[in-house]
Amino acid sequence: MPYNEALGTTLIERAFRERIVLVGVTLPPNDEADTDASLDELALLVDTAGADEVARLTQNRDRPDPQYFIGKGKAEELKQVCLALDADTVVFDNELTPAQQYNLEQLLGRTALDRTAVILDIFAQNAHTQEGKAQVELAILRYRLPRLRRGAKASMSQQAGGIGTRTRGKGETKLEVDRRAIQRRIDHLVRDLAEMQRTRTLQRKGRSRSGLLNVTIVGYTNAGKSSLLNRLTSAGVLAEDRLFATLDPTTRRLALPGGEPVLLTDTVGFVRRLPHGLVESFKSTLEVASNADYLVHVVDASAPDPEGQIDAVHEVLTEIEAAAVPELLVFNKADLDPESADRLAKLHEGSVAISAQTGAGIGTFLDTLSDRLRAMARITELLVPYDRGDVIAAVRREGEVVSEEYTDDGVRIRARLGAASVGRLGAYVVASGASDRAASEMS
Repeated sequence: MPYNEALGTTLIERAFRERIVLVGVTLPPNDEADTDASLDELALLVDTAGADEVARLTQNRDRPDPQYFIGKGKAEELKQVCLALDADTVVFDNELTPAQQYNLEQLLGRTALDRTAVILDIFAQNAHTQEGKAQVELAILRYRLPRLRRGAKASMSQQAGGIGTRTRGKGETKLEVDRRAIQRRIDHLVRDLAEMQRTRTLQRKGRSRSGLLNVTIVGYTNAGKSSLLNRLTSAGVLAEDRLFATLDPTTRRLALPGGEPVLLTDTVGFVRRLPHGLVESFKSTLEVASNADYLVHVVDASAPDPEGQIDAVHEVLTEIEAAAVPELLVFNKADLDPESADRLAKLHEGSVAISAQTGAGIGTFLDTLSDRLRAMARITELLVPYDRGDVIAAVRREGEVVSEEYTDDGVRIRARLGAASVGRLGAYVVASGASDRAASEMS
């Protein structure tokens, strides 16, 4: 899928399924088991991108080789493996510098990519909205800019000789022209995304004025976030058993067991070592997590390393300044591995095990989420005149009524309300901030 006809295509061509050799290097403090697990995930990423693993090569090193990342001898071995298997491309699980990538391609005589390039390629395939496409293109261009190379065809864009050339200088190489073209495109995309972010901020403020709490679903890619949203709201979001099937956030209204409504948003999935350029480019999309009132952190209980996936999600949440948002851990796919789901739920106190596919555990999940949100809400007491039935209806619609008392002056209502609702109904508020225990005693 071309991301920009003027600047090239996505990072992996898909006229056929490429044959890929994977390369992993174990560096301190990791061990070989960490490298094997990461390579297994890279193989899934490569498959999602539309290519096939034909071999993998590993090496233990104290530090990366500055020229080839792997040692010169290992690089020669890699070349022989590629020749023997007729491999099209090598993909390193580690991040390559532009110089290392160039040196490897010169030695191997074939394309050398890193994990970042594969993830960017998958995002390019799955971006469908205008904002998603712009975010992916921005990340790809930022990745490519330092990797532009001076080749045999880097001819001058202006004639070096002729009248007037002494005042114009020696002209510009094609490399310099390409760099400026990419930088102009980057600047244009940054401006476009800033405008889209302003629109998103206005939409978020509009939702905030509704008085509804915002609950955001986060988690590792392919953990079942979209499946959970579909199960709870019939949203109809694409849910496939592959990595990064959905990139664009989707928000739906959800009524909790007590009747109180919330806004539930599905987000892009995370992955180990999610490229920083992607996090930067998708910042406006990922802000939905940092601005949430509560996070539902979905974990694939059947995954080989669910704890590692939890840590990877927490790393991204920290990077987008969402680590302080309270979360509910939800271990999904209990239908595939019930023992693992139950074990993880017991290990993480307060978490729940569910199957978004079959619906098992959904009732427990909703009750737990409802209790968590109810515990967060402040108890507000209002005195509403009898002739303001619209205000009474708004309180019932936007919050959870704890008690109602009919007095000579009007209806005295104690309810759990969001900050936006309290502000909008301020004229009728007589007390705010009572604890749940106090509210129960009053009722």
